[in-house]
Amino acid sequence: MFKCFSLCIGISVLMEFRKKLSSNFGGAISRAKQYTEEKLGTSEKTELDAHFESLAQRADKTKHWTERIVSRTDAILQPNPNAKVEDYLFEKLERKRDRQTNFEALGQDMIDAGSDFGPGTAYGSTLIKVGQAQKKLGKAEKEFVRIASTSFIQPLRKFLEGDMKTLQKERRILESKRLDLDACKNRLRKAKSMEAQANAEQELRVAQAEYDRQAEITKLLLEGVSSAHANHLRCLNDFVEAQMSYFTQSQQYVADLQREMSSMSVALSSGGTTDSFQNIYPSFSANAGPVSPAPDDKRKQARVLYDYDAHDKSELSLLADEVIYVTSEPGQDPDWMIGERGKQKGKVPTAYLEMLN
Repeated sequence: MFKCFSLCIGISVLMEFRKKLSSNFGGAISRAKQYTEEKLGTSEKTELDAHFESLAQRADKTKHWTERIVSRTDAILQPNPNAKVEDYLFEKLERKRDRQTNFEALGQDMIDAGSDFGPGTAYGSTLIKVGQAQKKLGKAEKEFVRIASTSFIQPLRKFLEGDMKTLQKERRILESKRLDLDACKNRLRKAKSMEAQANAEQELRVAQAEYDRQAEITKLLLEGVSSAHANHLRCLNDFVEAQMSYFTQSQQYVADLQREMSSMSVALSSGGTTDSFQNIYPSFSANAGPVSPAPDDKRKQARVLYDYDAHDKSELSLLADEVIYVTSEPGQDPDWMIGERGKQKGKVPTAYLEMLN
C-alpha cells in the first residue's frame, strides 16, 4: 500500500511538472510570436509612459557608466593584469597576501645596492636614502589603493552585482508580462465566437493585472537609482580625499628627499668632511657610533681613492670615496697609516689615500 501511495505521489508530481513545462513552453512560443509580429509591424505594442521610459533610460546610463568607471579605476589601482588575476584568486580562496608595490621593490633594491657599495660612500649612502623614500612612496600608494578599493570600487561593484542585477531581472520579467498582455489583446481581437471572446477577455484581465503589478515593482526599483547616485557621490568624495592624501604625502616625501640630496651635493662640492656627511645622513654612518672629533695635532682626514680589502685583523678595509681619520705613529712604516672609521681602527695603505687637511 505504501508503495502504491508513493507511486501515486510520484505520478502526480511528474504530471504537475509536465503541465508547468508545457505552460512555460507555450508561453515562450506565444511571446516569441508576439515579438516577431511587433517587429514586422503587424501587431500593436503596449507602450510605457514617458516618466517610466525616462527612469529606464537613466538606469541604463547608470549601469553603462558605472561599469566603465569601475573598470578604469581598477586599471589605475592595479594596472598589471596578471597581478589582478592572482589577487582575484586569492580573494576567492579567502587568503590575504601583502603584495609589494613597484615603489617598494625599487626602494629595497636601492637599499641593498647602497649597502653593497658601502654606506660610508656618497653614492652608497644616497642610494639607501633614496631607497627609503621609495619605500615610503610605496606604502603611501598601498594605503591609497586600499582606501580607494574599500570606499569607492567595492560599493560601486556591489551596486552592479546586487541592485542593478535585480533591476535588470525585473525589467526582463516586465517585458515578458508585456508580451503576454499584448498577445492576449491580439487573441481578443481575433476571437470570433462569444465563448472565445469571453475566454480571451478573462485571460486579458489576468495578464493586465500581472503586467500592472510588475510595472509597479519595476518602477519602484528604477526610482531607487536616485538613492544609488547619492551613495555613489559620497563614495566619489571619499575617493578624491584618498587621492589628495596620497599625492600630498608623496609630494612631501619627495620634497624632503630633494632637500637632503641638495644639502649633500653642496657639502660634497665644497669639500665637505666626514662630520658634515654624517650630519646629513646620520643613519648611514659605517658601524655604530659617530666619529669623535680629532685633535688638530694628531688626526687628519683622508679620502679613500680605491677599495681595499684587509688581509688580517690588524688592517682596516676601505671603500672608495669614503672619508676616514688617519694618524701616523713614530717609527711606523711610511707606506702605512692608522685609519679610524667610527669604532673601527686598523692599518691602511698610504697609497690608497688622498689627504684632505
